[in-house]
Amino acid sequence: MGLISNSVLILSFGSNSIQSMGTLSLSSAFHIFRSGGHVAVFYVALYLVALGEGAHKPCAQAFAADQFDERDPKENVARSSFFNWWYFGMCAGTAVTTMVSSYVQDNVGWGLGFGIPCIVIVASLAVFLIGTPSYRYYTTKEPSPVARVGKALLVLIKSWRSKHRTNPANGKVDGKSSDDLVEEVRSVFRLLPIWACCIIYAIIFSQTSTFFTKQAATLDRRIGPKFKVPPAALQTFISVTIVAFIPVYDRLFVPLARRYTGRPTGITMLQRVGAGLSLSLVAVVLSALVEMRRLGVARDAGLVDTPKARLPMTLWWMVPQYVLIGVSDVFAMIGLQEFFYDQVPDAVRSLGLALFLSIFGVGHLLSSFLISVIDRATARRGASWFSNNLNRAHLDYFYWLLAGLCVVELVAFFFFSRAYVYKRKNGDGEGNGDYRGGDADATLV
Repeated sequence: MGLISNSVLILSFGSNSIQSMGTLSLSSAFHIFRSGGHVAVFYVALYLVALGEGAHKPCAQAFAADQFDERDPKENVARSSFFNWWYFGMCAGTAVTTMVSSYVQDNVGWGLGFGIPCIVIVASLAVFLIGTPSYRYYTTKEPSPVARVGKALLVLIKSWRSKHRTNPANGKVDGKSSDDLVEEVRSVFRLLPIWACCIIYAIIFSQTSTFFTKQAATLDRRIGPKFKVPPAALQTFISVTIVAFIPVYDRLFVPLARRYTGRPTGITMLQRVGAGLSLSLVAVVLSALVEMRRLGVARDAGLVDTPKARLPMTLWWMVPQYVLIGVSDVFAMIGLQEFFYDQVPDAVRSLGLALFLSIFGVGHLLSSFLISVIDRATARRGASWFSNNLNRAHLDYFYWLLAGLCVVELVAFFFFSRAYVYKRKNGDGEGNGDYRGGDADATLV
């Protein structure tokens, strides 16, 4: 999909986000909506938010990254840096939103809590429109990335049926030879092993907004004589860590690594992802150890059967695991964004970023499924790992399980990254052959 199509989608789904957040604000603020259909209105608004985010994020990021000319050496390096600063902006906004919204929702009301993001979206859409004359625009004959991949799949199926590849000289689709289209869809399929190897990372990441928050709610969250930190606000440490570490990575780590590797980006994309996955393993191991400590404090204080009591354990015990998750995001999350943008054909880059986002959608779903299965299996034995009384639950067992799965994930990632074939580019920025991940300048380690 060309940039013109991406910009139209940004506008349309930006408007969708405004409508959905406005609906959430109204349904929460005014009693007129609190009738029999209140819940239905609320859920429709939530699904509209999901629809808008799912379509807006990949298009907006692809649009922004395409503003850099990869044929220009300086702009090509700047594009790699762009992914760092894009995520910096996203996390800076998340940090402020988490702190402000959680306070407003707890102390003022949910209507204003949803209303503030709605106002921010309106302002951001206006800023996007103001910048329209300065954007770079590219066109393509393809109606959409999905249509392009669909056509390539049809060509591939036909070639399989005929038991030999179609002769490029005998068949063209919209000016592209059959072999070119087949190679494009194969380049997307080559991403799937890397995609699958990051699912456990996404499952670990999903715990930061669920079980981490439930654990924090049982701790002593007082700072000073009066202020009490909301449990959800601890997630801010992830965003703050990312905001603090991205400049360190971009301005210190990359130049230092560049001296040793000779690569403009310091390390390869898969090396960056691998480092992030390794840090997520350390984070989940630390989470298990902290939970074992929390359960021990509950036993020693005689509060095992008093789930609502505040444990004599400060919230600062949990901060290091949030910080580690934040640092792992700087490596893995941003590395995956750049990887799925860079390694797909130029015409389907927004689809590549959508594939990246699907890692976390699938990860959240599998997390829920895994928890449900474990809950049923352990409840039959009389002691669920996920008891509502966290002092009798065993989240530490769950974290150790995730740590084991993460080790398997790392082994698989190492294997597939060694075998992965990067897309090579020539002077005009188009794909022109491949180089193997096993080469000295492309391996994970």
